[in-house]
Amino acid sequence: MFVVMNRVPVAPGWEEAFEERFRQRAGRIESRPGFLRLQILRPASEGAPYVVLSCWEDRAAFEAWVASEDFRAAHAGRHRLPPEAYRGEARMEALEVVEEATPAP
Repeated sequence: MFVVMNRVPVAPGWEEAFEERFRQRAGRIESRPGFLRLQILRPASEGAPYVVLSCWEDRAAFEAWVASEDFRAAHAGRHRLPPEAYRGEARMEALEVVEEATPAP
């Protein structure tokens, strides 16, 4: 599994607008081959960034998403918040899952 974690420092007062942006998304990512899940994680500590976590079958599936017209449309200007909604630049990390545990049956 390939995981992409985008840490987004949202400015105070913009949290609801940031979350709403994802609630109102067009649903383009859900139909992409190799897509497994998307989670928007609200910080539990004041001042910490939001985390946008997407999981893919493999790196190739994620790279195909980034190269797609669906990706460009999902990130088009009309879906963006103004610069003042952020406290700095987002930081993306890409990771390969090497071990996973799930609850016992």
